[in-house]
Amino acid sequence: MFQLIDAFWAYILIAILILVGRFIRERIGILQSLFIPSSVVAGAIALLLGPSALGAIINTTIGSNLPLVNGIFPEAILTVWSKSPGIFINIVFATLFLGQMIPGWRTIWRQAAPQAAFGQILGWGQYVIGLILGITVLTPIFKLPAIAASLIEVAFEGGHGTSAGMADTFAELGFPEAADLSLTLATVGLVSGIIIGTWLIDWGRRTGRIQVQSQVSLLATNEDSIHSHTEENPSTKAARDRLFKDLLIDPISLNFGFVGLAVAIGWLILQVLGFIESKTWGSGDGLKLIAHVPLFPMILVGGILVQLLLIRTNRSYMVSRPLMEHIGGLALDVTIVTALASISLKALSANLVPLLILSIAGIVWNVFVYVFLAPRLIPFYPNERGLGDLGQSMGVTATGILLLRMVDPDNRTGAFECFAYKQLLFEPILGGGLFTAAAPTLIVRYGSIPVLLFTSAVLAFWLIFGIWNCNKLKKSKD
Repeated sequence: MFQLIDAFWAYILIAILILVGRFIRERIGILQSLFIPSSVVAGAIALLLGPSALGAIINTTIGSNLPLVNGIFPEAILTVWSKSPGIFINIVFATLFLGQMIPGWRTIWRQAAPQAAFGQILGWGQYVIGLILGITVLTPIFKLPAIAASLIEVAFEGGHGTSAGMADTFAELGFPEAADLSLTLATVGLVSGIIIGTWLIDWGRRTGRIQVQSQVSLLATNEDSIHSHTEENPSTKAARDRLFKDLLIDPISLNFGFVGLAVAIGWLILQVLGFIESKTWGSGDGLKLIAHVPLFPMILVGGILVQLLLIRTNRSYMVSRPLMEHIGGLALDVTIVTALASISLKALSANLVPLLILSIAGIVWNVFVYVFLAPRLIPFYPNERGLGDLGQSMGVTATGILLLRMVDPDNRTGAFECFAYKQLLFEPILGGGLFTAAAPTLIVRYGSIPVLLFTSAVLAFWLIFGIWNCNKLKKSKD
């Protein structure tokens, strides 16, 4: 039976593992050069010391009657960890837009349209490539369920957090191993995104494709620099200081209250949509889509609604963006550590070849789009601005920000603003958004070919629009 003390010690162990991960990261040069987060190192340590690695070795070589047959962690701790990713990912998505200054949609569209087209092509193309592989190779040869085709986008665009958050959906659809495969793919994407992105920066400078020549030392770029902090108006800070003084409340407590409000609104949205579905298209044997959608995409919408409400009521000073980033960062660290610690190595070994196929296909597609399509979609500084979306599409948003800071540390190209605005047009749909959550269910319900036709049509739309919009912007500049 679950006890609160089990959860207490489970998260205390996570804190200690993160400290150990940080200590190891500081002393192993390759981990620093690849900008591997301490949470990923901590999760790998927990995996190696858990039942899938140390426990499996002891069970195989010595016997199954020893205390360490499940590794060094008690069963109660492992149970808490296995349930944590799907919980903490909700906090991550709640903080994405809280505290952000959201300009008018015309401003967002004008600056972000080329980036949006580029990012959408990367994301929808990952579905197209995955579905083609699923129809021709993964299902007929390796006997994997059709929803394996969605793993490239879930892992590469969504990252570890989305992969962990989709675990329950994969289990409900009859493919629980997909969570382990997706988490491994996310790790492959994270590492390859940094390595390939760094090489592309060097290649771009040598070939003249990258026009901004200012460089930043890799030694000066540490793990913390991947987080972007919003500059705030002094009057906003002063109003916030008065608020904390009058209310006698800790700033983190107040900000976490808005996180809770975003979660509650997201939950209500999901419940309302589920009720509507049950009474309309989902009644009887109809399409049950909302029933398989996890909570976190709706919480993202809830966070946007809370932020818009604060802006409309002139109370945006109540939310601190830097604090929101720290709250989301802590939740993401917990998500990554517990998700990696819960990976089944047995499931990975049984699907090693499909995993390699998906990894290579995803990497090749992303690099192809960056090299050949970025100059045709982004009118100005395409190779600099495209790196942010390339990094995001092969790891996480932080990877994209890191590559942008490496190629354009002084933000001479305006890439940071365009990349940030693009998220408003991208995150609600892909990278952990609504279609990411719905895609596995759509594949199971309608089959791979109809979903392939749909994703191909959306990909073609963004490709046509992106090229047309790019040419239009170039002409207007002339």
